[in-house]
Amino acid sequence: MSTYEKMGTVPFSPYFTEERDCPLLRKRNTVSVDFMNDSGGKAVVRAKKIFLFFLLAASALVFGCRESSPVKGIELVVSFSETPLTDRLYTDIQYRWRFRDSYKKIDQNCAVFVHFWHRSNLIFHDNHRPEIPVPRWEPGQEYTYTRRIYIPQFIDALDPEFKGPDTLKLSIGLSFPQDKSGKPLKKIYEEKLKVFPPPPDTPVIIYEDGWSDFEIDPESYLKRWRWTAKEARCIIDNPRRDALLMIRGGVMKKGVQDQKVIVKINNLLLDEFIPRRSHFERFYRIDQGMLGEEDRFSLVISTDKTFIPARVIPGSGDERELGIQVSFLYFR
Repeated sequence: MSTYEKMGTVPFSPYFTEERDCPLLRKRNTVSVDFMNDSGGKAVVRAKKIFLFFLLAASALVFGCRESSPVKGIELVVSFSETPLTDRLYTDIQYRWRFRDSYKKIDQNCAVFVHFWHRSNLIFHDNHRPEIPVPRWEPGQEYTYTRRIYIPQFIDALDPEFKGPDTLKLSIGLSFPQDKSGKPLKKIYEEKLKVFPPPPDTPVIIYEDGWSDFEIDPESYLKRWRWTAKEARCIIDNPRRDALLMIRGGVMKKGVQDQKVIVKINNLLLDEFIPRRSHFERFYRIDQGMLGEEDRFSLVISTDKTFIPARVIPGSGDERELGIQVSFLYFR
């Protein structure tokens, strides 16, 4: 079992975001997802030449964007909700923009690039459009907002050469879509962040009944997932404190109407919902009292409707009874 499976996590790819903020790349539109393939949901790894060509071209452009001199008149303060920072961690990042009187207004609808570098590798980003568009930024004002990020695993604590915390370089600035200098990224903020391995008492997620093996399709929205049966159960270490639960997954919109997702902890209903889209992501702040007094507790994810691919997808020979997709479980 890999470390990701043991921890109940999967790597977070920068390609999960819905738009690229490097002006050399087009904005990526939301993709409608077909969760089943011609073989009815068997493990899929399609590496089409044209897909790889554009993916590699996009990657080259992302890493080829260069940063130049800072934008004048802007101060940026960045803080995190979790301390210390570790890898395999969700944390809220707060951006506080302050504009001195010397700030000159920018008429371009810039995006904010937020790059996290490990040595020479861009391991993830939080590129985004600010809540207040850049052309509306004014001298003498202050704007603050918070976003949630996931720091993927990049530390190998078992490496004999590992001597302590590792370092991420955080680089933040503005991406100018109409820049013609060849340096469209203007850096405003840079900081070296100390990042530790997760503490020894980080809860372990054990997948018990009702789970299929992992399946992969790099062209789908989820990239990697497990199908559940009508009900799927996990056993998780009880941290004996409040914790954050995150579930990312998908439902079958073609052939199955309004699948309901039901989430229970220790047989207590936590949530039930019908996803509006074919994919969903839900965060829950779990109170310690809900976890009980035992050393472990149960997490059950179920659905009210299952389907058999061979009966709803033309040409499929898959006779499994399937529920929903779960691509990522996080509890910490």
